[in-house]
Amino acid sequence: MPHVGVQRGRASRAIRTVAAIRTVASLRSVALLTSGVLALPALTGCSSGDDAGGAVAAPQDIGAAARPQVTDGGTLRWAVDALPQTLNVFQADADAATARITGAVLPSLFTLDERGRPERNPDYLESAEIVQREPKQVVLYKLNQKAVWSDGREIGAPDFVAQWRALSGRDTAYWTARNAGYERIEKIEKGANDLEVKVTFAKPYADWRALFSPLYPKDVTGTPDAFNDGARTKLKATAGPFLLKASDRDKGTFTLARNPRWWGRPSKLDELVFRAVPRDKRVAALADGSLDVAEIDRSGADRITLAERDKGAGRGNDGPELTHGPGAAITPASALRSWAVAHGSDEERAEAEVRARKQTREAVERYAEEQAGLAGLSIRKSLEPAYTQLALNGSSGPLADERVRRAVARALDRQELAEIVLKPLGLPARPPGSHLALAGQPAYADNSDALGGHDTHEAQALLADAGWTPGGARQKPGTTKAGSKASGANADDDAKRESAGDAGSNDDGTYIVGDDKGRRFRAGLYSLGGAKVGEGPYYADGAKPRSGSGAQDDEGAAGSDDRPGGSGPGADTHVLAPARAAALQEIALMRQADALDDAGHGHKDEAGKRRDGEDARRTEAQRQGGAPGAYAPKGTAAPAAGGPLGKDGKPLTLRFVLPSGAGSEQLRAVGERIAQMLKAVGISTEITKVADDSYFKDHIASGDFDLALYSWPGTAYPATDDRPVFAKPEPASDGSLVVEQNYTRVGTDHIDQLFDQAAGELDEDEARDLVRKADARIWAAAGSIPLYQRPQLVAVKPNVANAGAFGFAAPHFQDIGFKKAESAPKGAKK
Repeated sequence: MPHVGVQRGRASRAIRTVAAIRTVASLRSVALLTSGVLALPALTGCSSGDDAGGAVAAPQDIGAAARPQVTDGGTLRWAVDALPQTLNVFQADADAATARITGAVLPSLFTLDERGRPERNPDYLESAEIVQREPKQVVLYKLNQKAVWSDGREIGAPDFVAQWRALSGRDTAYWTARNAGYERIEKIEKGANDLEVKVTFAKPYADWRALFSPLYPKDVTGTPDAFNDGARTKLKATAGPFLLKASDRDKGTFTLARNPRWWGRPSKLDELVFRAVPRDKRVAALADGSLDVAEIDRSGADRITLAERDKGAGRGNDGPELTHGPGAAITPASALRSWAVAHGSDEERAEAEVRARKQTREAVERYAEEQAGLAGLSIRKSLEPAYTQLALNGSSGPLADERVRRAVARALDRQELAEIVLKPLGLPARPPGSHLALAGQPAYADNSDALGGHDTHEAQALLADAGWTPGGARQKPGTTKAGSKASGANADDDAKRESAGDAGSNDDGTYIVGDDKGRRFRAGLYSLGGAKVGEGPYYADGAKPRSGSGAQDDEGAAGSDDRPGGSGPGADTHVLAPARAAALQEIALMRQADALDDAGHGHKDEAGKRRDGEDARRTEAQRQGGAPGAYAPKGTAAPAAGGPLGKDGKPLTLRFVLPSGAGSEQLRAVGERIAQMLKAVGISTEITKVADDSYFKDHIASGDFDLALYSWPGTAYPATDDRPVFAKPEPASDGSLVVEQNYTRVGTDHIDQLFDQAAGELDEDEARDLVRKADARIWAAAGSIPLYQRPQLVAVKPNVANAGAFGFAAPHFQDIGFKKAESAPKGAKK
């Protein structure tokens, strides 16, 4: 098992489940196959017409308002995923809530502007600069003379010294998740006075601005006990516009209050309350008015947009019914079918249908009430400072060959994938050109030419050169079920691919493990929505009520052999089927419902024609005491697609792991489109959907995937933060790999050297050039393919000021508040 390094970088650099960049200027081919080796032109790190950062892809959207326009006082409620487990950002379990809270209560000597550039924070620093380069780098900090901790003590050199010692890595009693940069410090001492701090480095460090942000008081970092345990739930002293007031884990709230000792611009708000609300509960919380600010997904944004539209059209409440939501699919025909089942002779089915109808009515009422509450909210949107990538696991299997990885990359139309995600939201859909910087940052340059753009012919040529040909897949009987877990050994990996490739593809080249959609059938149950007629009643929120003891559940009906008429353990099950006359009466009602559909459309649709056949088959099946249809055991592979590429008798099939949760629909849509693009060049994919909570830990970090989608956040300090993400895996003494954060397991010595050189280069222009060269090499290695910059959607009450989609910029917490009500012009009638 590989050794996975603890995630490092800035406190906000957590995987979520995230760099839209200017359009690729030139996607010329750079593949020159010579003796099976991909030759590349000189990788200088700059594309033709390089614009050195360019413009920001999308501006921040925060409802900016000048301080005089913001009212004094009030409480703002801000959603977070969960309350933080620790207030120490340097510990392994620190999360986004940790960073958000500490950003409001602790000093950050440098913060990021809208373009992701570090800038001096004047609330804490008068100046900070390199005052000596030879023989050693020396940085002199001049502190704001008004800067004090909440206990009244001045911020000074003792706080710098204590934090350096805690994070230097020399004392292992400190449980720290990262020490990047601090290990390069040789000494820290007081300058000419108490307001000056002089830091001397043993080795040059280009990213010195990343240090001491946040800065903790010496009371927290002075001893291992205080560092490890003392700062998890409280801080002995703070020094920000807010201070810690209370934490209530039962209510899921963390409250900050205005800091009376704050020397900067006073906070507009009296209190700032962070409330733990899971993503799937935020729409309801926004609707009931218990939140003022909440990051949401696209489905939530769509609901708010619909609510505003319906409000303008007078729909909902006492007006016309909503045309969307759980009641929108109920047509006269589907309602008649439901009535037929609810009043049919099968009491068990009737009882289930009555419950389903009640649940649907309640869901419709609840949805309408929520929509009324969502009307009036605003959606602020921008691009999140993070990009989603396709990760290619190069540790074993076909993707260990760089030609296959490059073929995968060349098969992708990244522009189309970016448009799938961003175009419907009205955001710029430009695929990223860099792994290490976002559009607008000084280090940004489009280096994608080092790999090349979308070109299916080039992809096929690369695959052919790697030995993957249309006639190379010899049919063999498989012994491993599709989707079975590999043991990790190369032989087992090959067996898994052989089995999945021979039996794990459907007509579009993709087999989704565990997804039997379209292959299940349950006799006599009908959908109110009409979309899945014959596959069961409509249940609000997907929650199916359990039938009686004699009824089949989903698994019994289609997921196993325990079925009526089957040969498994359930073969002796007695089925209570409706009498023949009742069955015929039910069919008559169903046909009447079809006639209602036909009256609306002028013809019978395909679903109606299928129902005619299903009715006859159902009657015959019920007459014989069995369920209609043919059943295959769960996990049975779909038929193989024709013409897959193969090599040495094994098909070219890649295991594509995707999260299965309700909030991951967008990621799955992108993944399925990628699978179609790969099929066009002869690469089959086996899509495996896994639970969200195990997706990263059990699959990405452990290397249990061929292809995967996940995101990396951007950073102002790529030489420090991104090195572990792209570092070449090193063998450990036990033969395993130390991968740090490089979950693709693809890296080179040259890339590592470029990162090391950039981290020690004090000339900023030279350092940026080294970062760009490293990025060009990362593109050429084809282990990570950036696809799109993630959208950032934030729902707010319309009077919230200076908060929303921040993009790269750090929030100015003291300026956040509520806009003053607009006063009527003089002379206007009241």
